[in-house]
Amino acid sequence: MARVVGISFRTLGLSSRVFHRRQGEKLQSFHVNITTVRLCRASNLVDNEEKAVLDRIIRVDHAGEYGANRIYAGQMAVLGRSTVGPIIQHMWDQEKEHLKKFSELMVSHRVRPTVLMPLWNVAGFALGAGTALLGKKGAMACTVAVEASISEHFNSQIRTLMESDPEKHRALLQTIKKCRDDELEHHDTGLEHDAELAPGYFLLKNAIQLGCRAAIFLSERV
Repeated sequence: MARVVGISFRTLGLSSRVFHRRQGEKLQSFHVNITTVRLCRASNLVDNEEKAVLDRIIRVDHAGEYGANRIYAGQMAVLGRSTVGPIIQHMWDQEKEHLKKFSELMVSHRVRPTVLMPLWNVAGFALGAGTALLGKKGAMACTVAVEASISEHFNSQIRTLMESDPEKHRALLQTIKKCRDDELEHHDTGLEHDAELAPGYFLLKNAIQLGCRAAIFLSERV
């Protein structure tokens, strides 16, 4: 068993000589480059910070896509057999693909899901069904509000990854951009189907978007 018995510093802050001895052997020494140790620690710190950022992005996006699926499930439960049913189903099918992709990313990046998943399960379905009970316009107003919030959030994530290392995060960027583009399509679809004519449209939209911002904030952190 080797035992460190002393350290001698040379060129302060750059290197040191560490003395060690095994039982029955002569005292031996070797150099340790302190600058290298410091760089390794700094590199590990950067890696940990980057991992934390990626974890938050993947966790909140997974939660968001799960919530969107529950919203469309609630809308389909009420309006599935109406004339707007196929339109809602089309948007829901795209959200299912988004959720599948982020579920895969959760596994590959070893990210834990938010502990609030049971809440988003109930709240998402209730929001979808509740706005659908207002009719087609109410459901579309919900879609416009949610998709505007999610698109804005995706754009913020894209900026973060672009400022960090766009080449390193190219695959994730492509996934987020694809989802963002689909959400913008859903937003426009809602406007095309009279979302703004829903009763209390601006009040409803602002309330839903406030809830979306709160859900994003919480899902990133817990």
